[in-house]
Order: sequence, then C-alpha cells, then structure tokens
Amino acid sequence: NVVIENIDSKPQDEYYIPFSADVISKVGGLEVRDKKDQGPAFKTEVVEYDTYSPTQFFRTTLPTPLAPKSQLTLSISYHILSRFAPLPQKIAQADKQYLQYTFSTYTPSAYPTLKQKTKVKFPTTDIPNITGSSKPDRQGSTFTYGPYNDLVPAGASEPASVRYEFTKPIIHATHLERDIEISHWGGNIATEERYWLTNQGAHLKENFNRVQWAATQYYNPPTSAMRELKVPLKAGSLNPYFTDDIGNVSTSRFRSSRKEAMLELKPRYPVFGGWKYSFRIGWDADLKSFLRKLGTTEGGHVLKVPFLEGPKMGEGVSYGKVEVRVILPEGAQNVKWETEVPVVGVEQSLHRTFMDTVGRTMIKFTAMNVVDESRDKPLIVTYDYPFVAAFRKPITIFFGVLAVFTTAWGIGRLDVSIGKQS
Repeated sequence: NVVIENIDSKPQDEYYIPFSADVISKVGGLEVRDKKDQGPAFKTEVVEYDTYSPTQFFRTTLPTPLAPKSQLTLSISYHILSRFAPLPQKIAQADKQYLQYTFSTYTPSAYPTLKQKTKVKFPTTDIPNITGSSKPDRQGSTFTYGPYNDLVPAGASEPASVRYEFTKPIIHATHLERDIEISHWGGNIATEERYWLTNQGAHLKENFNRVQWAATQYYNPPTSAMRELKVPLKAGSLNPYFTDDIGNVSTSRFRSSRKEAMLELKPRYPVFGGWKYSFRIGWDADLKSFLRKLGTTEGGHVLKVPFLEGPKMGEGVSYGKVEVRVILPEGAQNVKWETEVPVVGVEQSLHRTFMDTVGRTMIKFTAMNVVDESRDKPLIVTYDYPFVAAFRKPITIFFGVLAVFTTAWGIGRLDVSIGKQS
C-alpha cells in the first residue's frame, strides 16, 4: 500500500513504478488499484526512458488526475518469477534444500519517500542466515524492516539477503498451451493442456539412487523432487487422459463426485532440481456449466471459463509463458472477450478441423509470468451463433456423403471392358 501526494502545482495522472533491468522481464500480474475503492485495476504498461539505464519503469495512468496537494492510497500487487537461488546449488538426494532470497529493504520508488515499512514472510522458521545493514524485527517467520521515518531519496536501495529452508520442489512451467474447444452439437467443452515443466531447485551432486528413493516411499519424508501433481477440476468433468512423449501414463488417478473432481498425476520418474518433464492432460465437461444463451435474435452466447486450471500445489506453480486458445463453433461471429489476467497479445484466426468448410473462429491469448493465483480469474467470451450456422455441419456431412455415393454410382456405371460388346 502506497500513499502518494501531488506536490506539483498542476494535476497529475501518471505514477511510475521502477524495477531493475534484469528483474522487469520477470514481473507479472502487476495491478494498481485505489485502496479505498476496489474497482477495476488502473491501466499499467511498461515504458522505457533510456536503453542503457539499469532501471526500467511501469507507468500507471490514474482514471482521474490527482489535484495539487491531494493524496491517494494505491494498492500495488505483483509477483516476480525465479527470484530464489538454491544455496548450496547441489545437494544429496535426501538432504534438506535451502533457498536464498536477495531483496531491498526499501520499497522500489521513483519518488522521495517520507515513511515506509517492509514486511517479509517466509514459509518456515528454519532461517540460518540473515545478511544486510539493517537488523529486522523478527516474529516467527515474519521479518519487519523499519519503519524508516527519515526521507528516503528516489531510487534508494538497501540490499538484504535471507537463506531459509524449503525442502519442496520449485515447479516452473516454461511453456503452457491450453486449448478449450466448444461443441454446440455435442453439448461438450473439451480441454487439453500441454506442459513443459522443470524443477528449479537444487541439483543432485551425485547420481540418482533408485533403491534409496524406493526405500523413502514407505515413510514419505520431505523432498525437493516433484513426485506428483494434483489437478482439481470442475464437478462433472469426465474422460480424463494423461500422456507424455512416450505415450499413455498409467500412474494417474481420477476421482469425481457431485461437488468436485480431482486428477492426480504421477510422472514416470521423480523430477529433481534441473530435471525436466513434458506431458499433456485433457478432459471433457458439460457445456451447460460454462455457456449461457442470451435472449437476442442473433443467437448471442456468453462463455465463462477459467483462464488457468492445471496443477494446484502447496508450494505453488509458476508459468513463464501461457497460451490459451478458445476454439468456438464454426459460424461464430461478433466475438468479444474480457479477462482480469494481464495479457500481452490477443490473436483471432481460423482453426480448421474435420468436415469444416471455412473453419472455426479461434482466439489466442498470450500471457507472460503467470502464477497459479490466476486460477480463480475467469475468461469471458461473448459471441453470436446464428440459427443457420448450427446446421452448417449437418449440411456439409449430408452433401459430402451424397457426393461419395454419387461418385461411386457414376464409376459403377462406366464400361471399362476391353473387348467389343456382342
């Protein structure tokens, strides 16, 4: 939370948030809102003043210019990917894993700050090393730096570093492709997700010991390896599948009830630090749970689906690049969309499948630096689906079958004999 004040003689409608050049490419989900009025997030975009400057900025445009000597409380939230470094970088297979987090005890600001306080909360109390010029006030796993009551100049930084225990996998998906295909005739919504995962934790300093790994499965100790993934699905999901580069993976379990559904995945091997694993999963669901028909003569429909589903783990999952493709039925038109997830690109094109004529309308959303907090954020797509367009597929099939039979009948009527007819 930041309280800003306009000390200029003219109204101001822009606020800048600084990041170092090596960090700004890892920032995602940045949202700026009015603390007192939790309405829509303000427009925020990346700007660049100097190509050679070590500091880059996000620019936030205020919906209403801030009058001179007026104050406004901003709620700023964002996440930074890959900011933890395992220390040591290599460990034994059964050792604890420690991560080092380096940060500034001063909040990044492009403006002089009169008063500030920084709180850092860690997932454990096993924190053997703390470095920095300021000594924090420690209460359990929460460190408090400040309050700093002296004037802090713009761009000031006070480095600090904390090393803490985290014997869990650091799951990161370098790329996720998510397809959502709508079928009005079948009343079905088919979802397929393709993952390229890696574990960013500490590497093994020795070769993997399969016997030691099998022995530890009896008492299930903490480990830095990724051994399973749990994917919660919407109630009513059915027909799940789990494949990788080799083929079908049988080490999975699907549980479904009226209230929830859970797909539990176990990779072919435990994924330790530095290891990679790519796979795909998919499932079907009833279209009525996601689609609503509007009372318009043009056949308007509203589709509401999660922007992100996939694994939900206690240690969290981060995504470098997410591509979501929504494939609408053939003939859909006047397509509009809305989502709270910051996207860097939206493309609309045609997707051709079996027995299509001109192709289906497809919208592709691209987002960078996403975390699994985006699971609860919806993706809303509205489109018109005329009554005539619904019969395009049956008519295409009818004339296709008719053409086949007509061609077969015509070929059967041909006389291909060599000799003269008697």
